[in-house]
Amino acid sequence: MRQELPRPAATRNDLGRPLDPAVVPAVGPEVGLPGMRPEDRAVWDLALPHLRHRDNDVHTLYSYAIARELCALHPEADADVVLPGIILHDSGWSEVPIDRVMAALEPGVWSASQESFETVRLHEIAGERIAREVLTGLHVPEDRVETICTIIEGHDTRREALSLEDALLKDADRLWRVTPRATDVVMDWFGLTREQSVALNAGRVHGHLFTDAAKVMARTLTAVGWVDVSEQRLALDRERDGD
Repeated sequence: MRQELPRPAATRNDLGRPLDPAVVPAVGPEVGLPGMRPEDRAVWDLALPHLRHRDNDVHTLYSYAIARELCALHPEADADVVLPGIILHDSGWSEVPIDRVMAALEPGVWSASQESFETVRLHEIAGERIAREVLTGLHVPEDRVETICTIIEGHDTRREALSLEDALLKDADRLWRVTPRATDVVMDWFGLTREQSVALNAGRVHGHLFTDAAKVMARTLTAVGWVDVSEQRLALDRERDGD
């Protein structure tokens, strides 16, 4: 069963009356809620059928949001490469059987065996082809298509970053792992407790990032993840539940 996103509305109102809508700021970059750029929506719409596999649709949205902020912190980077690239980077998993995917991603196996490496390469190669089809169909300039496709074709197996844009895409992809949503996903992938999932995901992020901005984000998100499994937080929850 697919997990639901966080609830969209309150279940009660302790204030006792509605707030004036005018006091709630509009969604926008001024309050750190930039949304999706119109030009990226077109890429998203075409990529989505290839992302409905192993929670890649939700993963992609989180990674996109992180990539937008990384681009904002690195204005010298070409967002027109990073953002379409992050939307399309995992589209190739749609062409890999799910049992093979999970076997390759198993902790202790990921990137440690030839079979795992070959499976990961399959999704990179398929993703490069899908990205080329999508971007060409949207009449993206050929040189930009080549740049994006080169990044996608090695975004997991290539250890080094070819450019700042490559580094930002890799960092955004990895930073998803320390979001609360990724904690939920990985718990169900491997039958883990929340604490185990937080620790596993953190170990796959810290020490594997390229930019200083991403490293700060990782520490912040991991700190939030720790709170959710901390002795203190669990004790508060027990008190509120009357245990």
